This record gives sequence, C-alpha cells and structure tokens, in this order.
Amino acid sequence: MMAHTPPFKTIGPSDEVNSPAHYNFGEIEAIAYLKDNLGDGYPFYLEGNIKKYLHRYRYKGKALQDLKKAQWYLNQLIDQYEGK
Repeated sequence: MMAHTPPFKTIGPSDEVNSPAHYNFGEIEAIAYLKDNLGDGYPFYLEGNIKKYLHRYRYKGKALQDLKKAQWYLNQLIDQYEGK
C-alpha cells in the first residue's frame, strides 16, 4: 500500500523544537488545532507532553532537544495560566 502524502503546503520555516515541519502541513499548525479542539483539556495535554519529554531526554539520544521541547510546552502552559 502506498503512503498518502497530503496535498498541503508547509506553513513556514521548520524548527525541530518550536515548529517541526511534520506538524506544519495544512491550513493551521497542529498545536493550534489541538488547542481549539481540546478546549479545557488543553492544559492537561501540555502537561503530558512536558512529562513525556522530561522522562525520555536521558534515553533518546537528543537530550538537549527534548529538554527544549519540554521547556516549549511548559512556556505554553504558563501562557495558559497568564491568559495569553
């Protein structure tokens, strides 16, 4: 079976921590969709990703990248509580 490649354009420059290319296909970035779709559950999603990246940074071979991803999600969670 052939893999399906969506006919979408990339939304902007790729950055493996702040805006990975694989999350930027379509009309909106995946994180914006999740925020809208999850509503009040969005902070829990952010918390889960923080925990995921803090748990695996020692083992995956990209410690600094995973720590920066945890930091990115933590900043998003802080923004939620600051009303941004």
